[in-house]
Amino acid sequence: MLQDASMKILTYVSVFILSAISLVFHTIASKTRPQIASGNDTYFLRFQKSYFKVYFLALFSDWLQGPYLYKIYSHYGFAHSQIAFLYVVGFAASGVLGTMTGPLADHFGRKKMCFAYTVLSSVCCMTKMSPKFYVLVFGRILGGISTSMLFSCFEAWYVHEHVEARGFPPEWVPVTLSKSTFWGGVLAMVAGIVANGTAEWADWGPVSPFMLALAPLAISGVMIALTWSENVGHSHQLGSEATSMSKVFGSLTKFCMEGLRCIWSREVILLLGLIQSLFESVMYTFVFLWTPVLDPGHPPLGVVFSCFMLCMMIGSSLYSILMASGYSSQQILTLAVGLAMGCNAWCVISAGPRTSFAAFLLLEIAVGLYYPSTGHLRSHLLPEEVRASVTNWFRVPMNFITCGGLLWLSGDNASPQIAFATSSILLLCSFLLSSRLIQQCDRKSVSQDSVQSSTSVV
Repeated sequence: MLQDASMKILTYVSVFILSAISLVFHTIASKTRPQIASGNDTYFLRFQKSYFKVYFLALFSDWLQGPYLYKIYSHYGFAHSQIAFLYVVGFAASGVLGTMTGPLADHFGRKKMCFAYTVLSSVCCMTKMSPKFYVLVFGRILGGISTSMLFSCFEAWYVHEHVEARGFPPEWVPVTLSKSTFWGGVLAMVAGIVANGTAEWADWGPVSPFMLALAPLAISGVMIALTWSENVGHSHQLGSEATSMSKVFGSLTKFCMEGLRCIWSREVILLLGLIQSLFESVMYTFVFLWTPVLDPGHPPLGVVFSCFMLCMMIGSSLYSILMASGYSSQQILTLAVGLAMGCNAWCVISAGPRTSFAAFLLLEIAVGLYYPSTGHLRSHLLPEEVRASVTNWFRVPMNFITCGGLLWLSGDNASPQIAFATSSILLLCSFLLSSRLIQQCDRKSVSQDSVQSSTSVV
């Protein structure tokens, strides 16, 4: 009982301390040169806000669904192994079918695919009303596909509009990405509270957050349709190629393979993809590990989740501060990977929930550093023609690594310490690759000017 009380006190004290630290770091980050320069451009701010309104609504709907996904399956009476299978279906769908969403976006238009995300995600939410297993499997397939759209098509649309269509300075891209990570963390905390309240007080119980998610999805879809302009990666190839279904599928296959060839032909892109796959597979494995690891201390899980989001916000602000201090995105990425590796190694020898909780907080700071770092590198390294396609290819190995981890963790004898040790090894590989990325990006052949002037896939 005393241990339970101490864990609760620790989490509540942590959320207040982290809130103060987050506010301080955000204030410092807002005074860096790129933030001030972009903040003085009213046209850019108007464009940035128009993007945030749409993207944050889509992201908020995704956050609403996350906290109760496992709960709704258990609510319908499915066993732990069946629930693990449903999760695996989602990641597998993202890895196999989600790969095609990138070429579709590059070929037919990023705006159309962002709108399609709101439709598919809405249908996915509605499947949660059924307790039938095959309906929920179908929903997980749609969820896996829509997740690929959320984390590729929106970014591809923004980067094109920022650099190509509106001509804003490329160094302002990380400003938007850092703000996106910071306010995404704020939205995650709000979504967790709202989801908890609706699940407990609404008549539908754990189905309620999924029904509530339909509202921001609908608003986001309407705003995309009415306010966004279209952009594509293969505008010069539209037209005659899209006159028949056979030509459409042939073109999509061609563009999909072009994205894969782009990855294999340029080492910096291959390195970035491997780093992203390894890091995010560890990150998604952590999502399934933190609750059983901390549960013996009986902490308030909602408060723990808020602490995690605050740490991610601190990491995003720290990214802006480090960028303004002269560090490159690839150096910050290496720092994020190294910090995450240390945290996972710490969890292997951790003596209890309190020390693991401290390691998890540092891990979330690493995640906050990671997201804007990789987003900025993608905006500079990926060719415009196949940007969304390459981004989705990056997610393929991540999804399959995560599937393997989930299948293993679904067993009765699965040990969290072994999972953390395996994650540490994966992150060590990612750290070595990120060190190589720094060396390659320092060479003249992959300098910023060379990357920006490249407009074709090798």
